[in-house]
Amino acid sequence: MIRIRAAERADAPALVALIRALAAFERLPGPDDAAVARLVEDAFGSRPRIEVLLAELEAEPGGAADAAAAPVAYAILFMTYSTFRARPTLFLEDLFVHPRARRRGVARAVLDHLQALARARGCGRVEWMVLDWNTDAQELYDRYGATRLDDWKLYRVDLPES
Repeated sequence: MIRIRAAERADAPALVALIRALAAFERLPGPDDAAVARLVEDAFGSRPRIEVLLAELEAEPGGAADAAAAPVAYAILFMTYSTFRARPTLFLEDLFVHPRARRRGVARAVLDHLQALARARGCGRVEWMVLDWNTDAQELYDRYGATRLDDWKLYRVDLPES
């Protein structure tokens, strides 16, 4: 059984551990202490900029009692807006399932949860990006029925730290 819930400030250490596991998976440096502090404030401060969902696997019969308490996946999301649809868009910034919990339906359960959340909020769509080398994720999204937008290119301007 998969449980998906909104993260709370007390979940910050587990969230950061999952983010660092994602960084290791992507062969990138994880967030430093200053970035962690900003992330925690942006997620759980007085004016949240992002929402965080955690997924947990309930303990299997005969399993460790504390297994259900440990999050095995997270999703970070926020709202954007589609001017042509004149509706909000739920944007998924990160979806990461720890390798120990993969192939157990966790990612699909999170995607289903996000669709339900988007419908409840009157969104016109859910959007996200995937790295070009992450073919496992691409195959999952294709099986899920998501549309790949090959005609759109991502642009970015990195701003210096202040």
